[in-house]
Amino acid sequence: MTFQTIVRSHKMRFGAELRENSTRFKIWAPKCKSIQLKLKGKRTLLDLEARKDGWHKIEVEGVKAGALYKYVLPDGMEIPDPTSRFQPEDVHSWSEVVDPRKFDWTDAEWRGRPWEEAIIYELHIGTFTQQGTFRAAIAKLDHLVMLGITAIQVMPIADFYGRFNWGYDGAMLFAPESAYGRPEDVKAFVDAAHERGLMVFLDVVFNHFGPHGNYLPSVSPIFTNRHSSPWGAGINYDDKGADVVRELVIEAAIYWVTEFHFDGLRLDAVHEIQDDSTTHILEIIAARVRAANPYRFLHLIVENSKNQERWLRRTSGRHPVHYTAQWNDDVHHLLHAAATGENTGYYADFDNLEERCERLGKALAEGFAYQGEIRPRKGEKVGEPSVGLPATAFVSYIQDHDQIGNRVFGDRITKLANVDAVKALTAVYLLLPQIPMLFMGEEWASTQPFPFFSDVPPDLRDAVLGGRQEELKNTPEHDDPSKPNVEDTVDPTLVSTFESAKLDWKNLSKQEHADWLWHYRQLIDIRKMEIIPRLPGLEGFSAHYEILGMKAVLISWRMGDGKMLRLYANLDNDSQSGVPPVIGRRVHLQGFAEEGVLGPWSVLWTVEI
Repeated sequence: MTFQTIVRSHKMRFGAELRENSTRFKIWAPKCKSIQLKLKGKRTLLDLEARKDGWHKIEVEGVKAGALYKYVLPDGMEIPDPTSRFQPEDVHSWSEVVDPRKFDWTDAEWRGRPWEEAIIYELHIGTFTQQGTFRAAIAKLDHLVMLGITAIQVMPIADFYGRFNWGYDGAMLFAPESAYGRPEDVKAFVDAAHERGLMVFLDVVFNHFGPHGNYLPSVSPIFTNRHSSPWGAGINYDDKGADVVRELVIEAAIYWVTEFHFDGLRLDAVHEIQDDSTTHILEIIAARVRAANPYRFLHLIVENSKNQERWLRRTSGRHPVHYTAQWNDDVHHLLHAAATGENTGYYADFDNLEERCERLGKALAEGFAYQGEIRPRKGEKVGEPSVGLPATAFVSYIQDHDQIGNRVFGDRITKLANVDAVKALTAVYLLLPQIPMLFMGEEWASTQPFPFFSDVPPDLRDAVLGGRQEELKNTPEHDDPSKPNVEDTVDPTLVSTFESAKLDWKNLSKQEHADWLWHYRQLIDIRKMEIIPRLPGLEGFSAHYEILGMKAVLISWRMGDGKMLRLYANLDNDSQSGVPPVIGRRVHLQGFAEEGVLGPWSVLWTVEI
């Protein structure tokens, strides 16, 4: 690929916008009659022009990139710009005027990759390397290419309070976390990934703001009491002033895929986004982001525990109407329960063995395990029929940040299940017609945990630890006397907890981990040769499943090329007899299979000749 140098800049309606010889400052603050601008190093405060619609703005000559500023409210309170492009000294300090044109992109010809080619690798920038920066992460991109990864999903980077956080407590929608580097460093990472043929998706949070550093409530009706969320009042998507709030979030989504050239977004917990408007904010976000990037492959992913098929529908031309795919927790839960035997917490819905296999077949073949039926755990109906969706509308995995981190010690599945079981699970999900996602370090069976971590002010540490212990009571370890006690959880506010999650790259030199890496590379190679070429044209209503035993299933898919792909899987410690005759050419065998029998933890894939 030949690259030419270009610049990218998204014209912002909010915040500080650099002009030729000046900077325009603009803030939506309907709660304030007046706003003043404070420039670092200048004694004089400058009055912003107040408009009746709640906007305040001023254009200041001579203010250049790198200038630091704050806003001063009528009561004398000084706040950073809530829509700042960068906070060099964290969320409570000065905002910086940024010139996005300073970065020279080399990916002018990059248009992304088709969704069918996606093999996703989820990572957390702060723990992906020892340095925990975007620049350091660039050095590991060749490892991902060698592994066969085609897409990186970066956990949230919106600036949060303190030195470390998972990222879901972001306070600044437009400012990348300063601990990870400057905006130019984020762009360098994306640019380097594109140079290697890697897509990069960004995890964004539009269902709440972090508890520290969000100054929007001081100046605007960002929240509404019409709705509530696990974090307090809901974001105001449908109450008075909602039009600007909606535009703020839409602008943030467009900003990341335009100015930073991300190839898509993953929207966190959209089931917690409450909106009674005629047109839901999720619909508007998808439409506006796609319209702003019409000539690229752009992929939008949701996390949605309500399993709503409506957001994943396709056009007659098989293109997503709104969102490309959804994280499929049902597949994770069912495979995890099979390998570990856990049947509480997340996995209580799959306690019944006979029903579990039926749910497994449905989730692998159709996407959702529950499609408008009662989930035992909460006693409520969940899900919509998903059989009409193509398998590529779902992202499957056996580990992610939530399912590892929401355990007492943040243990990975290789510590919870035996090797044969884990290798069987990998042989299932990496070759599924659903889109696979790995969690960082999974490919070499990293022994590093990934516990929850969150830096908070000292006076709140006890409350956060207590809240964490309470939250863990909804996990699989709480009701199992053989598991660690929730009161023994590592303290998420300690820097040592954060440091413990940093990947152990040196272990790649050990034979045990090298063997795991070879196992993953082999399966990904098979996916690229046998599965991906058959995904284009794959439609809904193309799969069928049969229950072969208590933990054994046969799944068939009519692929986009017309060939039949079959999965014979026995996820049990005992052999499964009575298996139907194997049809087609063997693509991969994990374990043992002979006429009519699948061995323990055995997975066989075939494709029609």
